[in-house]
Amino acid sequence: NILARFRPADPKRVLYVAHWDTRPISDKETDPALAALPVPGANDGGSGVAILLGVADALKKTPPGAGVDLLFVDGEDWGSFDTGDDVLIGAKYFAAHLPAPDYQPLFGVLWDMVGDANPVFEQEANSVQAAPEVVPRVWTTAQRMGHGAVFTNRAGLAITDDHVPLNAAGLRVIDVIDLDYPWHHMNGDTPANV
Repeated sequence: NILARFRPADPKRVLYVAHWDTRPISDKETDPALAALPVPGANDGGSGVAILLGVADALKKTPPGAGVDLLFVDGEDWGSFDTGDDVLIGAKYFAAHLPAPDYQPLFGVLWDMVGDANPVFEQEANSVQAAPEVVPRVWTTAQRMGHGAVFTNRAGLAITDDHVPLNAAGLRVIDVIDLDYPWHHMNGDTPANV
């Protein structure tokens, strides 16, 4: 994991999260030769990191009024989501080793698979359940900024993602994710397709 902090002494904090790893196999490919190759990860891994790096650049130019933590987690996509083995490794580690015993950001946002050319972000069900006050805060802000076609008020599926162990640790983190991406866990998850 990599944790970058702006105003680290400020107790009033916001947490932004992305995973930087990619899947070691392309398990949704039908050709066995392609399935054995790693996922390039332009969207599933790279796009969330790009968001956080953009946030870091913006905060360097205009320092925030509160503390901001940018958490880049590893091992999100390594193992099997069917069994739960070797997935969400970095988020689980962070949840068990918070930066301080009283670490409690105001809210957090996980950015995962946000690089589709035409993204649509539904309100992910685990986020609505675990942090119901955060979802409308983010969606209303996005809609007010003119992104209502992207941040829809439709209910989404429950996704096992890095926000789940963070919420289990008492943090209020939501998942902004677009699941309608035809190259998910495939070799086509390249810069040309984001």
